[in-house]
Amino acid sequence: MGRIRVFVMDDHKLVREGIIFLLRELNTSIHFSGSASDGKEGFEIISSMDESQKPEVVLMDINMPAMNGIECTSLLTRNFPNIKVVALTMLKNTSHIKRMLKEGAVGYLLKDCDRLELKRAIHTVYEGETYFSPAVAQQIMAHMTRLKKDKDSSSNLSSRELEVLNLVVADHSNQEIAENLSISVRTVETHKQNLLAKTGSKSVAGLVVYAIKNDLVDIY
Repeated sequence: MGRIRVFVMDDHKLVREGIIFLLRELNTSIHFSGSASDGKEGFEIISSMDESQKPEVVLMDINMPAMNGIECTSLLTRNFPNIKVVALTMLKNTSHIKRMLKEGAVGYLLKDCDRLELKRAIHTVYEGETYFSPAVAQQIMAHMTRLKKDKDSSSNLSSRELEVLNLVVADHSNQEIAENLSISVRTVETHKQNLLAKTGSKSVAGLVVYAIKNDLVDIY
């Protein structure tokens, strides 16, 4: 695997330069491909790049002038679906988390992370998985509520798969799910594998994002 091309968007110059410095320290695996001080500038720069130069991962601040991170994430993921967006912010309230995930972000990282977590997040999303800072994952689990939704509007998931999905994203173990639904642990494992395949997820974190984006659960 070559070095992962990473682009940084943040309106604070000192923060932006600090992130860039960390990325350059990780130069054995990560290539810094550019930066911008707001979403509008960032989207224009990325749009003008050749395919071979376009970033594979974008680290996105949320509160920025001209175009905020939520709006820019929506534009990037619609126009360049191969780009993985990771929110990199001090904001961990559920409304920002939910909106970033709904607009296509596949990671949510807090700015108090260290360089090893930054590297782990970049590699995780590059490989097609989802990454949450531990504090963000805690926030999601603490504020998650199940939504009632008709089966017909819930993609191709069966009623049983929806039940398992709701329990999985609520952080129940296989044993707890089995007891709750009066099925065997082995059946739970089968349902989880089917859920991963049907939703295109690679982990429980991916299932959480799928459930939030498709309004199968909510965070309040």
